[in-house]
Amino acid sequence: MPEGDSVYRLARRLDRQLTGHVVVRSQLRHPRLATADLAGREVLDHETHGKHLLTRFGPLGDEDGSDAGLTLHSHLRMDGEWSVTRPGRRLPGRIMHEVRLVLGLDDDRTVWGLRLHDLDLVRTPDEGRLLAHLGPDPLRADWDAVEAVRRLAADPDLPVVSALLDQRRVAGLGNLWANELAFLAGVSPWTRVGDVDLAALVERAATMLHRSATVPCAYQVTTGSSRRGSEHWVTGRVRQGCLRCGGPVRVAAEIPGDAANRRTWWCPHCQPGPGPEARRR
Repeated sequence: MPEGDSVYRLARRLDRQLTGHVVVRSQLRHPRLATADLAGREVLDHETHGKHLLTRFGPLGDEDGSDAGLTLHSHLRMDGEWSVTRPGRRLPGRIMHEVRLVLGLDDDRTVWGLRLHDLDLVRTPDEGRLLAHLGPDPLRADWDAVEAVRRLAADPDLPVVSALLDQRRVAGLGNLWANELAFLAGVSPWTRVGDVDLAALVERAATMLHRSATVPCAYQVTTGSSRRGSEHWVTGRVRQGCLRCGGPVRVAAEIPGDAANRRTWWCPHCQPGPGPEARRR
């Protein structure tokens, strides 16, 4: 699922595939951007903040120097995808209606953006305003653990799993990480975040997310073992049981449309505390 580590890995792949190439034709299939044209611009790099992807394009070389480059902002949500096809190839016709972005490159390859959400195109110096609402991101050079702790502690009665999912507090942690971090902290997902050692929680979250994003074979492995069936402590383990104690794992269904109350797995034996009745809506 697209979480902060997923988007970070995508950015590094796109850097390898696209950086230094010039766009020769473009289509942005979004009502606000239908007339935008990226042709003639070089792909400079890709940056991430949480689950948000920024694709930066160089200036066109105008004489007065007013063109500072453009940044394309996209959000993958649960189903977004980027694909690059070889010269002369294209995506299957059955999914063309899902394409939101087409970039033809100077080497005749084509970049496709499928099911991309929240597309925006801004001057690169203005890109910060698109992400100003987000909390610190453990995968960025400007990661601020102290600020992350402060934001998580600002509402001490919030359930820990909901606090971790709130991108305004810490950016990049999705449902998998929220569930597994609650397990590793030894608390119910609905424990008050004010009752948790937040400094330790934030340090562990940053370490795990960075490892998942940067270490081969460690992607979204929370247990340290990439062996099939042993990657997670409780997430998705209703049938197998808790990887630590072997006891039953319970799951609470998501509340539709509520980003703070996603599907939640927990081991009542290893994670004492309140159950889903303590959810805050």
